[in-house]
Amino acid sequence: MSEWKSQDERIEAIIGDDEADFDACLAKFYDHLKASLQLPCDVTGIQDFRWEEYYVIGPGDRKEYARLRKDRPSFRDVFELLAVVADVHSDWMMFRGKDLGAHVRRKSDGKKFGLGLAEIEAVDKKSKNFQLLNDYSEWFVNNR
Repeated sequence: MSEWKSQDERIEAIIGDDEADFDACLAKFYDHLKASLQLPCDVTGIQDFRWEEYYVIGPGDRKEYARLRKDRPSFRDVFELLAVVADVHSDWMMFRGKDLGAHVRRKSDGKKFGLGLAEIEAVDKKSKNFQLLNDYSEWFVNNR
C-alpha cells in the first residue's frame, strides 16, 4: 500500500470493490490487519467508551468516574494492543458481535480488556499502525 493512495483506495485494495457482503469484507480486513499490524503497539480510545458517556458528557459524578476508571477501560488510558481477534464479545465493546476485537493491556496497571477495534487508534499518528486502524475504523463505522 503506497502512502500516496487515498483512504478509499487503500480500503478498496483490502476488500475489493464489492462492499455488499459485510461479513466477507470484515473477514478480509481481519486477515489484512493480522498480517500488517506491528504488535504490540500503543493505542487509546478514539472517543469516550460507551460506559463513560454519562460521566464525560452527562451529569455523572467526577469522583465516581475516577473510582470506576480503576477497573474499567477509559478512552483516556494508553493500552498495548496485543492481538486482533474475530468473534469476541466484551462488555466494553460498543458494537458487540459486529466489530473485531482488540485484546489490550492498560499500560498504567497491566489490566487486560477486550475492546472494539473500531473504537481505538494508535498513539503514534505518523505510524503505519495508525493508518491501518484508522482505515478499518472508517470502513467499519460507515458500513456496519
